[in-house]
Parts: sequence; structure tokens; C-alpha cells
Amino acid sequence: MFRTIVVGTDGSETASKAVGQAAELAANVGSTLLIVSAFEPVGQTRLREEVAQAPDDVRWMVNPREDVDATLAAAAEVAEEQGVKVEFFARQGDPADAILDVAEEQGADLIVVGNKGMTGAKRFLLGSVPNKVSHHAPCSVLIVRTT
Repeated sequence: MFRTIVVGTDGSETASKAVGQAAELAANVGSTLLIVSAFEPVGQTRLREEVAQAPDDVRWMVNPREDVDATLAAAAEVAEEQGVKVEFFARQGDPADAILDVAEEQGADLIVVGNKGMTGAKRFLLGSVPNKVSHHAPCSVLIVRTT
């Protein structure tokens, strides 16, 4: 049915709920879970400050996408606890575009997104990740209630 499921996360509580539900679904149907997180690179000034403050033995870990790597690792841990095969993708740019790109590139059968941002006038003015994904997805979309 669903061999490959994509879910996005930004590390927030609501995104974590979506990841948890996607992992549960993947475990139940034997799917691979592809976890996506979008990022904007950490600025050079902040990087220099962090490198200067870090102990010598961990300076190599300070990089422009360190925050997204930690977010993906935490989400992957949730899925792996349920015995789900996980792959993760860090993509620079818009979160909805990142999810859509990975889903298309990997031939996903389902995208799972949380409902956060789906209500109110702001959705119509600015759009939202679930709104954009649901209108442009190359596969089925499951919007889970996370709020």
C-alpha cells in the first residue's frame, strides 16, 4: 500500500506529533519513513562565535546546518524506536518545497503533515506547509491533527 512515507519536521512539538504518527503508520504497514527538514544556513558570524567557544575536540561538529542535523536525528530516533527503516534529508529553503521535492525524487506513496497553520485568514494570505503540500503533492497526503 504505502511503501515509502515522507514526513517533515522542524523540531517543534506539533511536528514531533506528525513524525510520531507517521512512524506509527510506517511501522504498521512496513514502510520506509523519509524524514525531511528544511533549513537556512547558520550565518558566518554565528559560526565563528560557536567555533571559538567550542572545545577543540568538537569544533569539527560546528557547521552551517548543525541545527537541522540535530532535528533530524531526534526525529529518526522516534521512528527507529518503532522498528521503522528511516532515511533523512536536510534541504535548504522552503519547508513545503523540501517535502515536495523529496517526495517526488524518492517516489513516495504518501506524505504526512501536521495540521498546524491550516486555519484562519493567514493561511490564505501567506500559505502554509500543509496547504501547499496538499495542493502540489505528487502522491497522497495525510494531514494529521497535531493541535
